[in-house]
Amino acid sequence: PILSVRKGETATMDCNLGTVTDSDARWYKQTPGGVPQFVLYFYHGSSSPTYGSGKVEMSSYHSFFCFFFPWNILHIFSGSSLPPPVLTVFPPSSAELQSNTASVVCLSSQSVPFADVSWLAAGSPVSSGISTSTAVQRSDQTYQISSSLTIQTSDWNMDKVYTCKVSLVGMGIDKILTIRFLIDSLIDSYF
Repeated sequence: PILSVRKGETATMDCNLGTVTDSDARWYKQTPGGVPQFVLYFYHGSSSPTYGSGKVEMSSYHSFFCFFFPWNILHIFSGSSLPPPVLTVFPPSSAELQSNTASVVCLSSQSVPFADVSWLAAGSPVSSGISTSTAVQRSDQTYQISSSLTIQTSDWNMDKVYTCKVSLVGMGIDKILTIRFLIDSLIDSYF
C-alpha cells in the first residue's frame, strides 16, 4: 500500500500480522540510495506503537518496511508536490520497419521509483505486447523506467497514433506523450 501525505500531516500505517502470534513486527525506514534504518518493533501483547510525533516531518520520498514472517512491505510518500515525469518516445528504427513487427519505446524519468506505464493505440488501451522495466536510480537521484510496445509494422504504416502514459503511483500525477507516424513524411523522404 502507498500513502500520499504532505509535510505536517499525520500518517498511519497498519501492519497486520494475521494469525502470527509468535513473532513481532519490525519497522525500518529507508531513503532512496540509503540503507534501511531500524525504527521500532511491536509485539502483539503490547499497546499500539507510535513513532515520532505522528506528524510527517520528511520532505522527500521514504519507504517504511514492516518485517515479519511472512513479511509485508508498506511504503509512504511524503513531501510537497512532485514534478511530473519527463517522457521521451522513440519510434521504430528503419531496420525494424522492414520486418513484420517493430517496437515503440517510452523512456520515463521521474522523482520517485513507483510509476505505472500504460500504452494506448488510436486512443484505446493496449493490453499485450508491453514490456516495462523496473525503476533504476540514476546519479542525479531520479529514477528511470523504460517501456517497449511491440506492434505490427502494418499498424504503424496505417498512421495509427501511439500514446505512452506514465502515472506516479498514489500521487495523482500523469504525463502523456503521443507519437504518430505520418505516411506522407515517409513518401516525401524517398523523393
